[in-house]
Amino acid sequence: MFGFLKQRRRQRLRAQSFPPAWQSIVTRNLPIFRRLPPEDQTELLGHVQVFLAEKHLEGCGGLELTDEIRVTIAAQACLLLLHRETDYYPQLITILVYPSGYTAYEARHLGGNIWEEGGQERLGHTARRLGAMVLAWDSAKRGAADPSDGRNLVLHEFAHQLDFEDFQTDGAPALATRAEYLAWSRVMSKDFEALRAANEAGMATVLDTYGAKDPAEFFAVVTEAF
Repeated sequence: MFGFLKQRRRQRLRAQSFPPAWQSIVTRNLPIFRRLPPEDQTELLGHVQVFLAEKHLEGCGGLELTDEIRVTIAAQACLLLLHRETDYYPQLITILVYPSGYTAYEARHLGGNIWEEGGQERLGHTARRLGAMVLAWDSAKRGAADPSDGRNLVLHEFAHQLDFEDFQTDGAPALATRAEYLAWSRVMSKDFEALRAANEAGMATVLDTYGAKDPAEFFAVVTEAF
């Protein structure tokens, strides 16, 4: 019953007229939007309506949250939802947006009773159990402005959210059949190992070598480059 009502509500949101001011933001800040076929543009804008109705965005570090920030982030995130059955990043509730990079403080267990505390500079972060994502606005806007440089903070972090949909962090989104998982694993494992080998050999690579860290980061880096 609740699932039916949720789908009805989402259908109504997708059918609403897209605000002209938001349309201007998407067209200006997301050059790739103009390259999409009309039907994909319509689908994307519908997804943006649902996304912004369901996700809570919050400005941090003195950042005043504006429609430009909300719509630019949402439009990039919703690119990954085109042509697929989706539940709109079900593991994600809140998106915290800083003006620029931020320092995350954490304690790391080194073994026994030894812990190390320190700060790490970050542009973004998300984790399956957090229900939250953190983004640096200047990097999010810059990534949208140049779709050809292979780097996009928003796509990277939301690729992790796709990865979380099957309740595992393994570099694979939720797929429909076992055969699809096997095909995905075969192709991804081959290319992941190729990137690791190239990185270890000091060879130049098209993909950011951060993707050689593990399959989850490989999936996120490949999503950026694609």
